[in-house]
Amino acid sequence: MSDMNGDRYDDGLYDHDLYEDDLSGEGDFGDDEFDAGMLEEELRQAAAVLDPVPAELQQIAVDAYALHDLDARVAELTFDSLVDALPVRGVTDTPRMLTFRAGEVTVDVEVTAQGLMGQVLPPQPARIEILGGPRPGSPLTADDLGRFTGDVPLSGPFALRLRTGGDVVVTEWLRA
Repeated sequence: MSDMNGDRYDDGLYDHDLYEDDLSGEGDFGDDEFDAGMLEEELRQAAAVLDPVPAELQQIAVDAYALHDLDARVAELTFDSLVDALPVRGVTDTPRMLTFRAGEVTVDVEVTAQGLMGQVLPPQPARIEILGGPRPGSPLTADDLGRFTGDVPLSGPFALRLRTGGDVVVTEWLRA
């Protein structure tokens, strides 16, 4: 099939309408149909299957994260109601009382099924994070009297990181 308009090579196998759509930008994937989040998730899943992170490298990353507060003072557990308090017969679902001490700073914490509440002594404002692994902690703020509350129930191992002025204090890790 040849004609004067330049369609000499048209053998019926080539669809001119599709080619024109591609040139006009109106092909199969318009901007409104393209989901970058879905593509990113697909790529993450493919990378996890085809090129997984070695377990040794993951452990090195977790260990390195643990050192990012190397200059923090560790608050020692001085009282735990599970160990130090006398049990009361017939009382169930009692809150767990914890006391941590690092130098002049004392942190009293009450852990319940609904979350925790506590106080920094001597009373002072502080930023507090509830740590539960290598992920960033839940942020809390202690008021001028040192009081703070968190309404997220604790599960598994946890610790508290307090930032008071220029000091950083991290409590021992405990199981909720």
